[in-house]
This record gives sequence, structure tokens and C-alpha cells, in this order.
Amino acid sequence: MDKKFKKYIVLWLSQSVSGLGSSMTGFALVLWAYGQSHSAMSVSLMSFCNYVPYIICSLFVGNFIDSHKKKTIMLVSDSIAAVGSLAILFILMTGNLAIWNIYVINMIIGVTTAFQQPASAVATVKLVPEDKISNVSGMNSFSNNLIVVFSPMLSAFLFAVGGLPLILLIDLASFAFAFCVLLFFIAIPDQPEKTEHGSPFTGLADGFAFLKKEKGILYIMLTMAVINFFSRLTYENILSPMILARSSDSSITLGTVNAFMGIGGIVGGIIVSVKKESRRKATAIYVSAALSFLFGDLLMAAGRNVFLWSAAAVAASFPIPFIMANQNTIMYRKIPVDIQGRVFAIRNAIQYCTIPIGIILGGYLADRVFEPFMRSESGFAGVLARAVGEGAGSGMAVMFLCTGICGFAISIASCFNREIKKLNNIE
Repeated sequence: MDKKFKKYIVLWLSQSVSGLGSSMTGFALVLWAYGQSHSAMSVSLMSFCNYVPYIICSLFVGNFIDSHKKKTIMLVSDSIAAVGSLAILFILMTGNLAIWNIYVINMIIGVTTAFQQPASAVATVKLVPEDKISNVSGMNSFSNNLIVVFSPMLSAFLFAVGGLPLILLIDLASFAFAFCVLLFFIAIPDQPEKTEHGSPFTGLADGFAFLKKEKGILYIMLTMAVINFFSRLTYENILSPMILARSSDSSITLGTVNAFMGIGGIVGGIIVSVKKESRRKATAIYVSAALSFLFGDLLMAAGRNVFLWSAAAVAASFPIPFIMANQNTIMYRKIPVDIQGRVFAIRNAIQYCTIPIGIILGGYLADRVFEPFMRSESGFAGVLARAVGEGAGSGMAVMFLCTGICGFAISIASCFNREIKKLNNIE
């Protein structure tokens, strides 16, 4: 095995430990915030405050990423995020923690993530052989979904044992471990590219100039933004209240469905990490997305029990690693190393700009539009009830029905885009 690839595996393991700590903190903060306000919107705003600064900053950090050492950027970004956790712990111990404190710190973490993610993406290509990029995406999907499965259980248990302070201390310990591994054991062969020092708009212009020539990659970013919107419209806010509403507030049912959501991603990640690359990479992205919407969202809408919802959860999450692996392979192969930071930063801004919109809009549509509509005397509501059932949660089920149809349609249509099809045979 290549020595640099061995180093990447060590880095991946350490970052996964840190990611578990961060995810546990995020879940614990949701429990704490909801316990304080009993408001779903207050919880949604936690994600919103993280995503918006991340998206805005992503537009302007590319030039900085390409002109500075990726290891240093990663270390500083992670350190600032850790200081955020430390600040929450300090304010909590003084008895003054308020939800708005979490919003502010989430905004700061969103800014640091805008630097950390593209720096990490460029560092990956410097440590990983070109023929292993797809496998690495599978490894990342495996670890991310493993965290999805275990962090809520661990967090809930530790929250009951020692409360939020215990989880914050574990998060800080996991950060210290990952920081030391990166600082002392991982050498990233990094020669920062010489870029013109100017306004942040310089890197933005360079990135868009590349995308103007490589329209296929731009179209992938734009279509993935639409796909992310439909996905987050339901899964981010609507899945949990829908399951609870339709299962008589059964937390066991909700936990089971969430666990199977993670299991589907884990299995998909394992397969991607060991299988050969797809021959038609661009088509594989959208066929995987289409299958996720078709069998995931539609089955989630029609489900009336934990067995169907769990099957839908697996069907929705299993194709995700295939989407990410093929997209990353195309981008790493197509984008020159000297501008990858700029292009990846723009990719993050474009693809994820629809997520906060979906987060806020999903809750509004559920409470103000779809749930009241399904309780109305409308004849069309009766027709829809035959597909998704009646009662509490049926309006949210209709939302899954809509996202399943719309997401499937946009995914299939993207397969036939001329510029995207040109990327199928990239080597």
C-alpha cells in the first residue's frame, strides 16, 4: 500500500473520531435547545445559522485555500471550532447559556467549515492515488453514516448520565486527538499555488472562469443544488415529526428508522470503497439519485409502519455514497490541482445554497400548507389520502410524495444533459 495512502487512512480515522464528537455535541445541543424552547423552528435555526455563513464565505475563500498550506488551514479551522465548543461549555457552567449563544457560535463554525472543507478536499488528492479517489469517497460515506447511527445513541445516553457538559468535554477530547494526529503524524505534500493577491473576488472570478469552460461540471453543481433542495425539504425537518405523528410519538420507531438510514449509507459506503469505478460516472450520479427519490421518498410517503419506513430509509440512503464517489472522481480528474481550492469552494456555495432554504421552507410548508390541506374537505385531499393515509402526519407524507416525484424527474432529466453526458467517459 502506498505510504501516502496509509497516512490518509490514519487521517481519516482521526477525523472520524473528531466527527463523532462533533456530531454528539450537535445532537445534544438539539436536545438542550428543544428542552428550553419546545420549538421546532428554534432547532431548525441552529442548522440555518450554520449553513448561511458557510455558503456565503465559500464564494470567496478559494483563492486563500490555493495560496496557503492546506494542513495549516485545517488545523486553524478545527481549532476555532473547538474554541466554540469550549465557549458553550464555559457559558453553560456559568448558568448563562441561551439559544442565541448557540446561533452565534454556529455562525462562526459555518465560517470555519467554509475554509476547512475545500482545504481537506485538496489535501485528499495530495495523499490519495488517483485510482483510489472513488474508494476514498466510499470510506468517507461509511464513516459518516456510522456516525449517523451511533452518535444519537451515545449522545442520548451520555446526556442522561452527565448532561451537556460531559458531551462537550468528550467533543473537546476528540478534537485534541485529531489535532495531534494531523499536527505530528500527517505530512501533506503541499506546495501552495502562487496566486495573485487581491480581493476575494479574484479567486471567485478564476473559479467561475473555469466553470464557464467546463460547463458539464457547472451543470452538475446546479442540478445537485436542486436535488439537495428537494432532499432537505423533507429529510432535514419533516422525517422526524412525520414518523412521530404517525407512530403515536414512538421514539423507538423514530430511532429505528434513523438507524436504518445510517445502515443503508454504511452498506453503500462499504461497496463503493471496494468496488471498481463506474464506467459511466456522470450517469451513475443521477441514476443513483433517481433511485433514492423513487424508492426512498415514495415508500416513505406510503409507509404506515416501522418496517416500510425502515425499508424506505435504506432505499434513500444506500445510493448516496455512489452519488458522492462519482461526483468527486469527476471533479478531481477534471479540475487542475492549482485551482481546486477555488473550484471546490464555489462548488460548496452552489450545491449547498439551497439547503437552508429547504430547511426553513420545509417546516413552514408542513405546518401551514400540507397538514391543514390534508385535514380539509377537499376532494383532492381525499385522493391523496388513498396513497398516503389519513390523520396526523399525512400532510408531511404528501410532501415526501412530492419530493419523490420531483427529485426523480430532475435526476432523470439531468442524465440527458449534453454537457453532463460528456463527462461519462472521463479517465
